[in-house]
Amino acid sequence: MPPKKAAKAAPKKAASPAGVTKKPRASKAATSAKRASITSAASATSASSADPVTAPKAAPKKAAPKKVPVAAKGGKASAAALPPNPPKKRKASEESEDEPKSKKAKSVVAEPAPAPRKASVAKSTTAKKAAAKPAPKKVAASKPKVEVKAKPAPKPKAAPKAKAEPKAKPAPKTPVSAAPRRAKAQKAAPILNARPTQLLDVYCFGENGNGELGLGAKNARGRMVIDVGRPRLNPFLAAKEVGIVAIAVGGMHCAALTHDNKILTWGVNDQGALGRPSDADPEEVKMKDADASDSDSDDDFDEDSGLNPAEAEPRPVDPSHFPEGTEFAGLYAGDSNTFALTTTGLVYGWGTFRGNDGILGFTNDIKVATTPILIPDLKNIVDIVTGTNHVIALDNKGKCFIWGAGEQNQLGRRVVSRTATGALVPREFGLQRKKIAHIGAGDYHSFAVTEKGDVYAWGLNSFGQCGIPKVDEDDDTVAAPTVVKSLKSHSIKQISGGAHHTIALTEAGQVLAWGRSENKQCGVDVSKLPQIDVFYDKDDKPRYLFKPTVVPDIKGATIATATDTAIAIDVDGKAYSWGFNGNLQTGQGSADDIPLATLVDNTAVRGKKLTWAGVGGQFGVLAGPHVEAA
Repeated sequence: MPPKKAAKAAPKKAASPAGVTKKPRASKAATSAKRASITSAASATSASSADPVTAPKAAPKKAAPKKVPVAAKGGKASAAALPPNPPKKRKASEESEDEPKSKKAKSVVAEPAPAPRKASVAKSTTAKKAAAKPAPKKVAASKPKVEVKAKPAPKPKAAPKAKAEPKAKPAPKTPVSAAPRRAKAQKAAPILNARPTQLLDVYCFGENGNGELGLGAKNARGRMVIDVGRPRLNPFLAAKEVGIVAIAVGGMHCAALTHDNKILTWGVNDQGALGRPSDADPEEVKMKDADASDSDSDDDFDEDSGLNPAEAEPRPVDPSHFPEGTEFAGLYAGDSNTFALTTTGLVYGWGTFRGNDGILGFTNDIKVATTPILIPDLKNIVDIVTGTNHVIALDNKGKCFIWGAGEQNQLGRRVVSRTATGALVPREFGLQRKKIAHIGAGDYHSFAVTEKGDVYAWGLNSFGQCGIPKVDEDDDTVAAPTVVKSLKSHSIKQISGGAHHTIALTEAGQVLAWGRSENKQCGVDVSKLPQIDVFYDKDDKPRYLFKPTVVPDIKGATIATATDTAIAIDVDGKAYSWGFNGNLQTGQGSADDIPLATLVDNTAVRGKKLTWAGVGGQFGVLAGPHVEAA
């Protein structure tokens, strides 16, 4: 409330000075009496002048009270339940979290008291009286002196109007996204991880209903692409103009690293997975039917929907969140989180983890990290893998650190509800002092490969995805790291899982698959396998593979998995995909499930050498070295 203005002092009207009145001639006796009276009055006036009248001092001015700053309170995000076991086929409309906007606390400023008015100087009583004249000498009676009145007191100036206190400024409102200051510089450290330098051509396919493909809010013809059936070169990630050197694919978002050390993100940002603001209004775009004459185009267009350009376009994360001089070596993405690994082995992250009951948090103190923060407990990290809601990091000494949601034992330690947030702190994961060489993760299960080649697995095992035989049908988890005996004869160099299946790549180039096969996740013809290797349900339908099985006709170089889908790239740079395809995430053009490993082929990737693949919940990404056209 603005301070009240001091009321203007209303000055009293000065008394009119008495005029000099000429009296009629008095008799001799009266004149004599009058003289005596004047002499007496003069004497009294002289005595009064000896004691000057002092004006009262003005009351001291009270200091205006100081402003009381009040910190703005942030609202907590509410959470939607996340089912632990079923395959992940979610859309933003189905699993969006109802997060109330942060409440901005109104600024509370103590109302300053009005400044006290200065005491007004009284006009007739406080002014200094004029000095009285000495008694007049005797004069002839015939010429009596007229009575001389004291001169009127000079009209005092009105007390100056008290200045109103300056209007108190309200405390600034807490901004939705405060402009970050440059992060504190880290101490110089040795380089552990090399920066990638190879420029990549990036191809995308699958569903784009939430901007996951990074194709922008609309294409060059003013239409918004919803579905892309086959790989398409992403113009927003052009090698010459942007220069992508590394990519990460999450559940419904992506991140990419540029040659000049920028991090770009796009896709769903409901829980801060993009690490930057994306609160622009959705752009309403009028769509038209796809050109039917384009025989090699499998694009689908939406007539009514609009995309938020801030999510649908690759845009940079503010570099001021990182200390000056920070260089990145790799990016990694989970369902609602993203991590960046530096060349010196530090890890930054943003987003959140979700448990069975909804949002669990990102750290013990932060529910959702909307911008990058340093993970302080991690140093000298050389590799990271992500599950849906858990993360494993490997350091340069072969030690393993793990954190996130752990209700399905994917952390390898018991997590109860009252201590669930304690699992958000990275904790060293020991394997009896064994040095770890490789790490891997499925949606809800985990792997570690020792230097000696032993593969340990733990976490959700409802469909045998850990590769460890179930003791009984209700034995759905592996609580502690356990050796996968069926992999003893294989030298594993890469291992990755979906929701209920796992794919591994051996040093010899064999691609192995096991776990759930109902949705063609394993890419093999189950009918040709020995019955002893397959679990059948009561209706005699195959449900999952007990042990690792070779995916035929592929000599692999790298693999990628998602909920119910997998991609393998062979040594010749060709991509093969299989599994559930309801959202075109295999890049095969049709929405039918792909039961066997099938070559991904169209004009965009034909003849290109691919070196990297990533699969999200309902889309996929391929990449290969950029080659200048001849």
